Amino acid sequence: MTDDLVRLHVWRIPRRAVGSAMLRMAFARRDLPGVRFAKFLGTGTGRTFGPGDTDLTRWAAVSVSDRPVRFPAWDGIAVARAHVDLEPLVSRGRWSGTEPFRPTGRKAGGPILAITRARLRPARAVRFWTAVPPVVSELAAAPGLLARFGIGEAPIGWQGTVSVWRSATDLTAFAYRQPQHRAVIARTPADRWYAEELFARFAVLDVSGDRSVMGWERTEA
Repeated sequence: MTDDLVRLHVWRIPRRAVGSAMLRMAFARRDLPGVRFAKFLGTGTGRTFGPGDTDLTRWAAVSVSDRPVRFPAWDGIAVARAHVDLEPLVSRGRWSGTEPFRPTGRKAGGPILAITRARLRPARAVRFWTAVPPVVSELAAAPGLLARFGIGEAPIGWQGTVSVWRSATDLTAFAYRQPQHRAVIARTPADRWYAEELFARFAVLDVSGDRSVMGWERTEA
């Protein structure tokens, strides 16, 4: 087991607080005591995962720390929030030049949360976005999917996804057996869409707050 405490924070805010959220994104402190890594993120609805999918009433953060961490400035403008404590099982790639998660390599039962994150090469972004819709259709119908939404550090060029699955088996079945998703994976090395990318898989250790903020309505494992 790693000593890192990995947490996904998700906030739902009223529309009148969107300006305040943008200011918090611009001036967020990431050098907090005990925090080794933190990223504050805009989100999308998860219906298309494209540039027009933005959800300005939901914001998120990923933190890696040596102690439980909260962000009271975000809690203060939220009408609902959820926090998901995670154990990194597998992590490949980099995020802003770092390897933020220290995977345990453990085989875990129960719900699994996956994070994908990429920085697109500007010259290849259009080609990438044309490949996305068929994969989104497969994802929406995937067995075992409990929740999904898009994430990004900027409106264009930095994109990613959060998805929650009933089990590792369900996630693996989508990732490697759905034809459209397999085709995109196969194209990635040749098309060189990404200047930087990361994929990480986590065991869900605990969920506090209102999980519907994530679109996670079902509670079964």
